[in-house]
Amino acid sequence: MNTLNDLHHIAANFSNTEKMPVLFLGHGSPMNAIEENQFVTGFRDLAQTLPQPNAILCISAHWFTKGTKVTAMETPRTIHDFGGFPKELFEVQYPAHGSPELAKNAQKLLLPTEVALDHEWGLDHGAWSVIKHLYPNANIPVVQLSIDYTKNTQFHFDLAQKLSVLRRKGVLIIGSGNIIHNLRLVDFHNMDKDNYGYDWAIEARAIVNDYLLDGNYNALIDYDKQGKALQLAIPTPDHYLPLIYALGLKEKQDELHLFNDKLLGGSLSMTSVKIL
Repeated sequence: MNTLNDLHHIAANFSNTEKMPVLFLGHGSPMNAIEENQFVTGFRDLAQTLPQPNAILCISAHWFTKGTKVTAMETPRTIHDFGGFPKELFEVQYPAHGSPELAKNAQKLLLPTEVALDHEWGLDHGAWSVIKHLYPNANIPVVQLSIDYTKNTQFHFDLAQKLSVLRRKGVLIIGSGNIIHNLRLVDFHNMDKDNYGYDWAIEARAIVNDYLLDGNYNALIDYDKQGKALQLAIPTPDHYLPLIYALGLKEKQDELHLFNDKLLGGSLSMTSVKIL
């Protein structure tokens, strides 16, 4: 099922549109949901360049599951999947509707991979903490697609490609994670220092950015073979794989732009990507 004619039969509720962008958002700390900083400004500036979508499909680093699932409820709950933060953050609600129609469409598009329709999860902070800056009125339906932790990176790249037709049905597809994400090595004493990274993080950002801008996606898929800097930058794949989903959706004629491209706390990056 890989043509617009095929999609017409399963996405009748979504109007044809111009091709939507694809985003990868470095979401960073949950506190970005309520703080004012340069990265939040970057998300809001991005929002001014986006067409109004019919719906959002989000692949968040924080829904890491055995098997692939998609949220299929009418009203997803706001999940506060973190601890140790101020009460104000736990009080944030993002009351976007879900879209059972989009969930079912995604399920069919991703065949023969089995995708379970989920009615329990909701919107985790990888989704709502950044989407709220793009659409603060929560007026766009949001569906989440989980990341199957039993599969390799190539599987996720290939799976994403099957969703490409949704871009012409007004669906904004967002990957949310962090390219450099080594929480064990964060320097919390220097979190306010602008663009601060350890030497290996500086090297890793340069390597990944070069691969992104050169279109060398095979190297990004085989990130674990690219040397020590990337091994330190990506100790686990959960926050990296949402980028792979975004890259799997890039078409030949699309351009790729980086924004919020800074290091944070020594061992994190906020680098984000817009593809159109």
